[in-house]
Amino acid sequence: MTKRRAQLIILCEDKQQAVFARKFFMSHGFSRRQLEFNIAPEGKGSAEQYVRERYAREVSTYRRKSTYLSRMLVVIIDADTYTVKQRLTQLDTALKNASQQRKANEKIAIFVPKKNIETWIHYLMGKTVDEKTNYPKLSRKRDCKPYVEKLVKNICPVGLPENAPPSLYSTCDELERIL
Repeated sequence: MTKRRAQLIILCEDKQQAVFARKFFMSHGFSRRQLEFNIAPEGKGSAEQYVRERYAREVSTYRRKSTYLSRMLVVIIDADTYTVKQRLTQLDTALKNASQQRKANEKIAIFVPKKNIETWIHYLMGKTVDEKTNYPKLSRKRDCKPYVEKLVKNICPVGLPENAPPSLYSTCDELERIL
């Protein structure tokens, strides 16, 4: 599968995650037309619940269409007060309840920022962060773009520094599944 023709489906909680993901994957060579977003609707209940409930459906669609299309699936869900492992277990359970499981060779990646995506953004801004603090949202979602670019061009190629949030390390492992 080549990135030029691949379609990347991104299931996420909010617009900030979508902006982060769009910039991240466009910096990896994907075009806007190759990115399709399924974002939890604002004000319609729990965004993480939306992602968990739609995960199995998106995996089914991925499997059905990947037999004839070059497709990848990325799921972005905040860990909130859970650990990354607990959130991944919840997603595994959602798949098991639908009589499915994620296979090692599938191009399905799950990114779980611990507390939320703002933790990663503030880290990329050069601030010292921990994964227990709730960091403020950016006044404009697009303001994360230069920091995402920094991640793609200056941090990812050489490896994450020791002070990087642990959840960002697990994301790098997941990224290998699709790139």
